Amino acid sequence: MKKIYIILLFLASYTISAQDATKISDIPNREISEFKLYPNPVFNGFVYITTQNNEEKEIIIYDVFGEIVLMDRIKNKRLDISRLISGVYVVTVTENKKSISRKLVVK
Repeated sequence: MKKIYIILLFLASYTISAQDATKISDIPNREISEFKLYPNPVFNGFVYITTQNNEEKEIIIYDVFGEIVLMDRIKNKRLDISRLISGVYVVTVTENKKSISRKLVVK
């Protein structure tokens, strides 16, 4: 009986370790190239978002509770955030099916 358990244990460990591992280099880059969000922290009610292509971007800003507080689509680099109160937010930018998220501090 012990031999059966040992064989089953050996087979289970072999099948688990023999699974094909995905390398990080095999995963395509889904983040936006040369992304910049400035100034951060923001004092004047405007933030600038630049990327390598600077194409139309969809912007979603979340508060610390995960609630959407601002959604906008911009074609230029400047985003008006004057409606936001002081605090910490998460900004998600989508451009050409690629996304990136960053923290934004509004003072």
